[in-house]
Amino acid sequence: MDKVALTAAGLYVIVLLRAGGTFAVGWLAGTGARRGRFAERISSAKFVRAERAIQRWGAPVVAVSFLTVGFQTVANFLAGSMRMPLSRYLPALFVGGACWALIYATVGIGVLEVLSRLFAEHAVLGVTGVSVLLAVCGVLVYRRRKAATSG
Repeated sequence: MDKVALTAAGLYVIVLLRAGGTFAVGWLAGTGARRGRFAERISSAKFVRAERAIQRWGAPVVAVSFLTVGFQTVANFLAGSMRMPLSRYLPALFVGGACWALIYATVGIGVLEVLSRLFAEHAVLGVTGVSVLLAVCGVLVYRRRKAATSG
């Protein structure tokens, strides 16, 4: 088995476990909320309509969420807490998870190979590049926090 296929298979197992686990945690949280102090709010007509919409149309959102960064956890948790039927959730999980694993296995390996070559052949350039990237990220985080506290 070649490196990309093995990596994709490993990532696929990881994403199925992680996303499926997030769905299960959402399902349990939804159960707890239906029995707890949120039961009144959850039984409102608006919430019931939203829950039915997610149960019916949420599968494409779950599948596409794997192509985003950060939204997939929310989508899987909400699918669980809103009781998306497994007959709709599992196909979305399998398709979306496969896309995610293939993208990360191909693009991810490519990026790692480029970085390893860069550091092996031009260590100073690699360190400089990573330092600049970290500085840019630091400035962006600083500006967002500053804007959030002043706004």
